[in-house]
Amino acid sequence: MKVTMIGAGYVGLVSGVCFADFGHDVVCLDKDESKIDALMQGR
Repeated sequence: MKVTMIGAGYVGLVSGVCFADFGHDVVCLDKDESKIDALMQGR
């Protein structure tokens, strides 16, 4: 299943990680570019 999480804060990010751990394809969206950049760098 493909899942899009809108908001990469505490709730959205943890939920996205849980869905990914179950084997789903997850995309996280957020209006704060620094959060997305940090995720892309593995932080």
